[in-house]
Amino acid sequence: MAQDRENQGDVQSVRRGLLQGAGLTAALALLGGAITPAQAAEAGPFPAHKRWKIVFVNHVTTNPFFVPTQYGIQDAAALLGFDYQWTGSANADVAEMVNAVNAAIAAKADAIAVPIVDPKAFNTPIQKALDAGIPVFAYNADAPSGSANPRLAYIGQDLYLSGYQMGERIVSLVDSGLVGLFIATPGQLNIQPRLDGALDAIKKSGKKIDAQTIATGATVNEELSKIKSFFLGHQDLKGMFAVDAGSTQGVAQVMKDSNLPSKGVHGGGFDLLPRTVELIHEGFLDFTIDQQPYVQGFYTVLEAFVFLASGGLVGPANINTGLKFVTKGTVDPYLTTETRYEGKSTKPQIVPRTGPIKA
Repeated sequence: MAQDRENQGDVQSVRRGLLQGAGLTAALALLGGAITPAQAAEAGPFPAHKRWKIVFVNHVTTNPFFVPTQYGIQDAAALLGFDYQWTGSANADVAEMVNAVNAAIAAKADAIAVPIVDPKAFNTPIQKALDAGIPVFAYNADAPSGSANPRLAYIGQDLYLSGYQMGERIVSLVDSGLVGLFIATPGQLNIQPRLDGALDAIKKSGKKIDAQTIATGATVNEELSKIKSFFLGHQDLKGMFAVDAGSTQGVAQVMKDSNLPSKGVHGGGFDLLPRTVELIHEGFLDFTIDQQPYVQGFYTVLEAFVFLASGGLVGPANINTGLKFVTKGTVDPYLTTETRYEGKSTKPQIVPRTGPIKA
């Protein structure tokens, strides 16, 4: 599944407001100057450097959620003079991911990024990489608090908190009855903390909500099938909510197919797959939560660059990529723009904005 992205031709656009005062390279890019990646590595304020290579290991390499993540990697790599590789597993196979990390070490990568989706499996290979002088960053999923995993920093959402806040939103929508909570791969650290947070919030509410957990699988088609089957066997349910992108899209589709909002059923989940956004606009899903996958790629490359450029003197630092509820009342900007930042366009662009900024 490895896909090398080398010798990118043009500097890609910088995410809005990302790097104020980012230097000559970013300034010229914003002004329309054409700079090759090799030139980007030589432009001020940084001295010329080798084309470092960062290997991104992923747990679901073909999942549409990670399309904007890959665009973020591409853009930062072009800006900072990097090559990159996108590799790992297509179906959340931890052994395949560990093998990919070991392969990156053997190939003498300059940096490695990996979602730590298993609480122990990555401890040894990450330590092996660090011992070889290769910095390793976690993105999208992190090791449990207090674990022995030696990764340098985590770039991603506070997963438990996001799940807890989703649970609070569920409680505000549903007074009692059966609620289905869908999760692609139970136990994996990119999504299990969300489920744990949601269940804790529901329990703390004291409401008579029967929350049942349903595993859906690692592919979008499989997820939709499992969600349909659960609904057909539990047509008295009061809500369907998901903690991953593919399952959320599946929930939205089932909500539409059976017109469940008209029957008082509520639904919601995570991430901004195009179909999910459309069905929120049409009123078939109450909300989704944006965790900004673009910057999970961009910021990770940026952290690797600063670490390598400073000889390890600067950083690394954890970065929380945020939590934002998207509802029918706030979804329109996601429909009226097609950008790399949300994975709906390949075209590099600076997106103009108007009106006040809402926190």
